Amino acid sequence: MTYEIALAGNPNVGKSTVFNALTGLKQHTGNWTGKTVELCTGIYKYHDCFFNVTDLPGTYSMKSYSKEESVSQSYLSEKNADCVIIVADSNVLERNLSYILEVLELQSKAVLCLNMSDEAKRNGTVIDTEILSKELGIPVLKTCAVKKAGLEELKQTVQEICEKDASVDINNTPLLDNALLLSNRSREICEKCVRYSKSTKRSRLDKILTSKATGIPIMLALFALLFWITAIGANYPSGWLSALFGLIKEWLYYLSDLLQAPGFLRGILIDGVYTTLSWVVSVMLPPMAVFFPLFSIIEDSGYLPRIAFNLDKFFSCCGSNGKQSLSMAMGIGCNACGVTGCRIIENPRERLIAVLTNNFMPCNGRFPILIAMIMMFFAGSAFGIISSLETALILLLILVACVLITLGVSKLLSVTVLKGTQSGFALELPPYRKPQILKTIARSMLHRTLFVLGRAVIVAAPAGAVIWLTANIKIGDCSVLRYCTDFLDPFGRFIGLDGVILTAFILGFPANETVIPIIIMSYTASGVLTEYSGYPELLSLLSANGWTVTTAVCMTVMTVLHFPCSTTCLTIKKETGSLKWTLLSMAIPTVLGIAVCAAIANIMRLF
Repeated sequence: MTYEIALAGNPNVGKSTVFNALTGLKQHTGNWTGKTVELCTGIYKYHDCFFNVTDLPGTYSMKSYSKEESVSQSYLSEKNADCVIIVADSNVLERNLSYILEVLELQSKAVLCLNMSDEAKRNGTVIDTEILSKELGIPVLKTCAVKKAGLEELKQTVQEICEKDASVDINNTPLLDNALLLSNRSREICEKCVRYSKSTKRSRLDKILTSKATGIPIMLALFALLFWITAIGANYPSGWLSALFGLIKEWLYYLSDLLQAPGFLRGILIDGVYTTLSWVVSVMLPPMAVFFPLFSIIEDSGYLPRIAFNLDKFFSCCGSNGKQSLSMAMGIGCNACGVTGCRIIENPRERLIAVLTNNFMPCNGRFPILIAMIMMFFAGSAFGIISSLETALILLLILVACVLITLGVSKLLSVTVLKGTQSGFALELPPYRKPQILKTIARSMLHRTLFVLGRAVIVAAPAGAVIWLTANIKIGDCSVLRYCTDFLDPFGRFIGLDGVILTAFILGFPANETVIPIIIMSYTASGVLTEYSGYPELLSLLSANGWTVTTAVCMTVMTVLHFPCSTTCLTIKKETGSLKWTLLSMAIPTVLGIAVCAAIANIMRLF
């Protein structure tokens, strides 16, 4: 027999963890609300029966105010499941009960899974499952999905429910459209079956991390530390990878000579495709391998919702809500991931604002350019620990500027093309939990670092061929690349850059990591993407080609304020389903970047 099982529950109750424990899949779990935003399905076998499990989006009600609520309500109303596993947080049962009662009106064949029961026990919360089961009319089980405790009993109970034709009526009074009845009913049930032996007052840590006086300074200090560790930790592995790829490149040259490969084929495959790929991997992989695991640890600890809480008042003034800060934080790692993360915002108008402005957060591909500019022009001459500290602080200032720009553009969009009623912001602050460090690092490497790197590599491979062709196909005495740089040079110099830099940004559309190599290739007229051996050598090359502090400032601005990469654009098109919004997401930062660079360049010329 095959049965259909649905997983339902509030956000952040461990539904995805239960799903993974049942099916053996690796759906991403996170200690913040609104992570599951689409249906995920899996299957498990128990006693010769197969159970298809559908993980419904986590919602707080069945009122269909949001897309997630509508999906869950439709699925349960249509009786698609033979049994519903309602997952609840044992620590906050009363808050979960209103949703549980709503689900039971739609689907009575259900079992209540009191997850995180070990944590509730440590906190002094005692739940009498027999009384609760009698009040609800369904089986009630205690589980700890992380440790897979209680899952066998859960599987057995689910099978028993599926195999018998049970129909339970817990209350003849309609509850779905009456919030007061739901609240009163939940309170009455909890008074009968729940006892608290410890105080449930707001934690001392929250009083510090969400304080008006200390919340934002602590957040800034944490990100400064994160950037500093990333800058330090990524430096040496990047050099090792670069040296390894350089050695492999020499072997490929030797192999091509041995096979007497045509010069054109050797150039496009080795000097074009391979060199671009090696640059993307050596530049992207080390920072991501450091940043993503650290960010995941912060995420699993429960701190990210506190960031949203601290920033909500600022986003509220701009016609959005604090959840946008969560997608922005994801955008620091990868803008494509940040755009996907905007699904956690229920209001379509506010979600679109978040999508259109996510590119203002510098992604992992742009950090190497920013770090290079800072190290060479702004962080002193010592390329060591002191310089790394200065780099982290300057990066933090850039990040703050990016947040301010995001707020400003969000406000502009909310009063122009995206006018509308601002939604309320309900955000659960989950309990702090000790991250499972090794598991978090492994998950982050597999599902974030390698996933993002794989997409970048797929895009960068054909880009390398195009870059090589433009640099080596000649019209007269000049290459196509030279014609492009000469054509763009007057406009580039007007905004404090030059034609080479603008061409590099255009050709770097598939992957931002190739911008600096293209600049080096153009200045050296080598026709081959060239790696610099260090910041001093690169600084000498740039200075010899007319770079000044003004150029570096404008380069930094344009790095932050220009069109998204191709991967992010494709993600925006998929999320919005509209070419118009995709093009607007490209135009907004680019126009703003040109305007800011032109203002900086012309002001600097006055002095």
